[in-house]
Amino acid sequence: MGMWSIGAGAIGAAALALLLANTDMFLVKPQKAALEYLEDIDLKTLEKDAVTFKAKALWEKNGAVIMAVRRPGCFLCREEAADLSSLKPKLDELGVPLYAVVKEHVMNEVKDFQPYFKGEVFLDEKKMFYGPQRRKMMFMGFVRLGVWQNFFRAWNGGFSGNLEGEGFILGGLFVMGPGKQGILLEHREKEFGDLEAARKIKPQSSASEKK
Repeated sequence: MGMWSIGAGAIGAAALALLLANTDMFLVKPQKAALEYLEDIDLKTLEKDAVTFKAKALWEKNGAVIMAVRRPGCFLCREEAADLSSLKPKLDELGVPLYAVVKEHVMNEVKDFQPYFKGEVFLDEKKMFYGPQRRKMMFMGFVRLGVWQNFFRAWNGGFSGNLEGEGFILGGLFVMGPGKQGILLEHREKEFGDLEAARKIKPQSSASEKK
């Protein structure tokens, strides 16, 4: 009887842990970024003779949509990039550019990412677009039902990837207005493969149409 009690207790504890892992109770709440914080971020181009510039140059004239990529080799990030890129024809009509930033430049990862992403990609070495408070999802992500749903959706969509590079610091998405208009939309991933970012963008009310 004692062994059965121990077994039942262990199963109950595991079930409770699984239940809690699938709530947002233990997720670190994102800290919103200020325009002044984003403007001052140093970005680099990815060619051999890299050029460093301030991030505000990306949206100063026409605004911009900027994806902070969690890991270019991740098939979930590639799916999200393709989803965002489907909006590019409309963004082009509005004169709003689409960009991505990555936190590291590993091997051919960015090159292999670019068929999925139809905008320019820049390097954010200090990982500032992933802040002000960087959030990580570690192995808890692999017991979240939403993550597995995302896995199967991307897999069924024909996306594939690899395990190269850092993939635990969560990414996000910014829709920036021109000049000092500010941040029109800021979305932070809450788990791996969170596609809510792309669904939140409404190009018809984007930066270039604001007066």
